[in-house]
Amino acid sequence: MRTVKATAAAVTVALAAGAASVAAGRFASDAALKAPPGRPLPTEPRLTVHATAAGQIALTRDLAALRPGTYGLAGNGTHAVVGPVLDTATHSADSVVRRLERVTHGTLEPGDNVWLTPNVHTGDPGTALGLRHTDVTIPGELGSLPAWFVPGLRDTWVITVHGLGATREHPMNIMEFLHSQRFPVLDLAYRGDPGAPRPPDGLNHLGETEWRDLDAAIRHAVSHGAEQVVLHGWSTGATMALRAAVHSGLRERISGLVLDSPVLSWATTLRALAAARRTPGALLPLAVRAAQGRTGMERERTADAAQLTVPTLIFHGPEDILAPWEYSRRLAHARPNLIALRTVPNAPHSAMWNADPKAYEEALRRFLTPLM
Repeated sequence: MRTVKATAAAVTVALAAGAASVAAGRFASDAALKAPPGRPLPTEPRLTVHATAAGQIALTRDLAALRPGTYGLAGNGTHAVVGPVLDTATHSADSVVRRLERVTHGTLEPGDNVWLTPNVHTGDPGTALGLRHTDVTIPGELGSLPAWFVPGLRDTWVITVHGLGATREHPMNIMEFLHSQRFPVLDLAYRGDPGAPRPPDGLNHLGETEWRDLDAAIRHAVSHGAEQVVLHGWSTGATMALRAAVHSGLRERISGLVLDSPVLSWATTLRALAAARRTPGALLPLAVRAAQGRTGMERERTADAAQLTVPTLIFHGPEDILAPWEYSRRLAHARPNLIALRTVPNAPHSAMWNADPKAYEEALRRFLTPLM
């Protein structure tokens, strides 16, 4: 009898431990599967405003605050744009002075908590950039998808699609450039975005199912006069573009891909997001298994890339801890006749344009010229 009771107790403990492990894995996987659009990713450090002056802002001394280039600076109800670190300014042991380009809305006061973001613009193409545009609605698998359409003279359209932690405001970084090159631009909001349908399970599938909304955008473009389309995606938006180029029923209309910080191994990205939320290392494999069980995702998108048939330009940086640059390097090395990799140093995930806007746009111009 005593042996039976001991066995029953051991089984109970084992079941409880198993249930706890499953719950912990689900909680850890939420870092990626429930990442809200438009909110900072957990990998982005919080900075403190130390002081502001005419055209200057002092921020907490951190590797993030020392990044080269131009970034949005977001806080609670605040958005500004900051330029490079000012070499001529007086820096302190605990702060860095950057150029303050403008305050879009709100105010910046000493002591405010802020973070850098790739989103330089807020609003819509009209209010942010002065570009004539139309709000369009695209019939999608789950319902109506909102998008901005900026007209252009060419019959090749560029369809832009944001990634993790962002909204359709992010692609406005390159919208003026694309408009100057006379490309029509369709900037998509997809499932889970503000104004778009909610996914049935409430989860972000890191491009695995979201790509079908991009497919709907391709159908919309073709039905409204596009002869060809170029897909330009960031992060999981790049994953969606890659998947569409291989699996879309209209893939013959896709003439090129631009992939910025592509997520080519969702498991690696999920582990990085979970670790940034201080998930214990022992739980990270559980988070991956939980995510796979909840979404049915495959491990990598490199299999899709092996089937590519269109010219592809990848922007990626070695400092990306969410979607490691090494995967893009391997991809470009395996398909050198089709895939060009532009390595961007000192840039975090999805911020390749921010690190050096002029160089990014020049590389983009050279890539797009034969596709016009």
